[in-house]
Amino acid sequence: MLHLTLFTLMFGVLARLCLKLVLNILLPLLIDYSRMTWLYFMKRRSELFTHFSSFCAEIKTQFNIPVRVLRGDNAQEYLSVTFKSCMLQHGIMHQTSFVDTPPQNGVAERKNRHLLETTRALLFQMNVPKLFWADVVSTACFLINRMPSSVLNGKAPYHCLFPNKELFPIPPKIFGCTCFVRDVNPHLTKLDPKSLKCIFLGYSRVQKGYRCFCLSTGRYLVSIDASFHENTPFSSSKADIHENNDDILIYTMTIPESTLSTSIPQVTVPDLRPPVHLVYTRRHKAPDHPPPATPVIIYPDTSLTSISCLEPVPASSDLVSTSDLDLPIALRKGTRSCTYPISSFVSYSQLSPASCSFIASIDSISVPKSVKEALSHPEWRHAMIEEMNALDLNGTWDLVDLPTRKKSIGCKWVFVVKVNPDGSVARLKARLVVKGYAQTYGVDYSDTFSPVAKLTSVRLRISLATTHGWHLHQLDIKNAFLHGDLQEEVYIEQPPRFVAQGEYAKVCRLSKSLYGLKQSLRAWFGKFSQSIERFGMIKGKSDHSVFYRQTKAGITLLVVYVDDIVNTGSDNAGILALKNFLHSQFQTKDLGSLKYFLGIEVTRSKKGIFLSQRKYVLDLLTEIGKLGAKPSNTPMIPNVQLTHEGVPFEDPERYRRLIGKLNYLAVTRPDIAYSVSVVSQYMSSPTVDHWNAVEHILCYLKGTPGRGIVYQNHNHMRIECFADADWAGSKDDRRSTSGYCVFVRGDLVSWKSKKQNVVSRSSVETKYQATAQSACEIIRINHLLSEIGLKTPMPAKLWCDNQAAIHIANNPVFHERTKHIEVDCHFVREKIQQGLISTGFVKTGEQLGDLFTKALNGIRVGYLCNKLGMINIYAPT
Repeated sequence: MLHLTLFTLMFGVLARLCLKLVLNILLPLLIDYSRMTWLYFMKRRSELFTHFSSFCAEIKTQFNIPVRVLRGDNAQEYLSVTFKSCMLQHGIMHQTSFVDTPPQNGVAERKNRHLLETTRALLFQMNVPKLFWADVVSTACFLINRMPSSVLNGKAPYHCLFPNKELFPIPPKIFGCTCFVRDVNPHLTKLDPKSLKCIFLGYSRVQKGYRCFCLSTGRYLVSIDASFHENTPFSSSKADIHENNDDILIYTMTIPESTLSTSIPQVTVPDLRPPVHLVYTRRHKAPDHPPPATPVIIYPDTSLTSISCLEPVPASSDLVSTSDLDLPIALRKGTRSCTYPISSFVSYSQLSPASCSFIASIDSISVPKSVKEALSHPEWRHAMIEEMNALDLNGTWDLVDLPTRKKSIGCKWVFVVKVNPDGSVARLKARLVVKGYAQTYGVDYSDTFSPVAKLTSVRLRISLATTHGWHLHQLDIKNAFLHGDLQEEVYIEQPPRFVAQGEYAKVCRLSKSLYGLKQSLRAWFGKFSQSIERFGMIKGKSDHSVFYRQTKAGITLLVVYVDDIVNTGSDNAGILALKNFLHSQFQTKDLGSLKYFLGIEVTRSKKGIFLSQRKYVLDLLTEIGKLGAKPSNTPMIPNVQLTHEGVPFEDPERYRRLIGKLNYLAVTRPDIAYSVSVVSQYMSSPTVDHWNAVEHILCYLKGTPGRGIVYQNHNHMRIECFADADWAGSKDDRRSTSGYCVFVRGDLVSWKSKKQNVVSRSSVETKYQATAQSACEIIRINHLLSEIGLKTPMPAKLWCDNQAAIHIANNPVFHERTKHIEVDCHFVREKIQQGLISTGFVKTGEQLGDLFTKALNGIRVGYLCNKLGMINIYAPT
């Protein structure tokens, strides 16, 4: 790979080398292809020629590639007669930057800055004495060569040159910490100490071991057999040594151990004070645990990120003040012993998205990957026992012998971490799940059904609660699926690691539904519907997951989404009676006022109710590694046309997973409905351009994570709808995109952005098809309100910005241009004649449906979001 790449560059700049002298003692050489850096320490500038000759010979020997181009500045040592004659003799082109123009040698200049900044961070983080400057610089170079680089698409420089070698042959340790190295002195007695106290100063270049300095012997030791106290710095402060005393530095220039190695000056130092603990500790997500009595730094030592603490640099005032990462914080003001923490020099902007995603997951709670791992953790073990107790208490199965010609289905444990809206851990949940994919239709299952309420119905109930001042209550049914009665004969294996004693050969015949079965949802909803109808609740015809009851005292509404229930209404006594009834029938948990439902955060005040998915957005950005991305003011770049052509994206599954999450996010974010609809059309074969469009959506969400919909009492009862469409917007098939948004009593409850089914030959046809789709939604919402006895003034207003489409809707006009949309024409005209809908003209600038049909600029997006009732309550005022 190296040879092929370099020979490909032979016609241009084959292997440009960038040289720069630092502090008269440091010579970094950089290969531009891989950004790999070599360091040579010099006592005098005249040694440059010797080191460069050795470097060229090494490159020739190790990679079989001659150095062809050398780029540097106008330093005198580069222009000496000896150096020039060497360039001519070997045919090396010598390029120099213009006087006082360092950008012409920018790669080397930036590398020098990177080296020194990392050196300072390592030096000050653990209070390493400056007399060890050479070890610090050498270690900084070692780490930089093994850190991911955005220039290399997330690869490390070392990996580019040596793809088959490990980045870290030995586990990395915290630089400057205290360590104890085994003493190999053959004259030791049995009562003598077996180890020497040292300071860890990096890694050996020629041996597989750690490079340490022993204070008592005054010499360097290289050992693989060492014990590290990574939380304890060797020196407590910079005042512990006399760094300005020139007598304590003794430089010994020796022949390098290898042309690749760095000659570190030998150092003799005076006694250092005993080590003390730093005033830094780790920040943990769970605030319930008190900090340790003696604060220490705890670093993982098995990954690249253990070398440094990473902290995102705030990009704007909207950035969340708390980070999901473990970061060092000062315990008390005025006692910081670290002036330049490494978090000030390393940020998300320097890492690839994959690295950011990995770092963000370091402090997350680990979900067990096996039953054995879960049982070894007390809290997960308790969750599994709690689940087994619930299964036994509910009489879920009977242990029987497997009948002849019957097969049993396997089962497995699934572990989930339940979190609160603020991100804290609510509880650890273990579920026994049947491997339903092994079921056979007609044998162990027949019909299936998913009892989930349409989110339009949920938003409509919240809007009604805002208008009438009703309270919103939330219930959770524990182990909901276990309440469903099975009609089929289903056998499953005994749960892993929970086999009945003495009955190992038996299987479980299910009498109740269980998670994972294809018919579980239908069985549970059938049991729930029968119970709730006995209480007097009526199932809605427009949405079967919505129930209502009307009495003289008022109305009671209930919405069920699998096992999550929201109820509201004007009959408070009826709501209380309903709660008691459900608790008597099922094991329910009263969660009080509605605050967090299906990942949607609900905030209520005197001014109204606010829906958002802020935590969902931040979790999504953290997962993808975009928490430090630069915010964008529009979800999609205007005038960008996506097509099926392009370079295929390397991970289609990741693309599809992300699209699914963005689709769910659109339930409270109508501002991304169009952009998500567009990128959803390419899930079968996404390209790099499609992925870039998805990343742009994430950058937009980064700027507005807390934006959501607000519901207020607007003191009117009307239904209004804005319908719009573009014309032939898709370059692949030239079909148009319809979009609409429906307001009920002034609150936004429904919206959609969808590509049309047929190709339209004029903009009039596309607008009219959008009008027909929005008319269907108006009728459905009107039915939802009529079922519960809430009347709204009719006809509903349907706004369109095309006069021709309005004329077709109000007049019996049929000709060849409208023949293929004749059904839509008849439908809309019929609803107008019935008095359910009336059309009206709106100027294009005031057409709110514009947001759902095309990519707009940032100003236009902000204006339409404001008109739709979208705000950000988390933004500073």
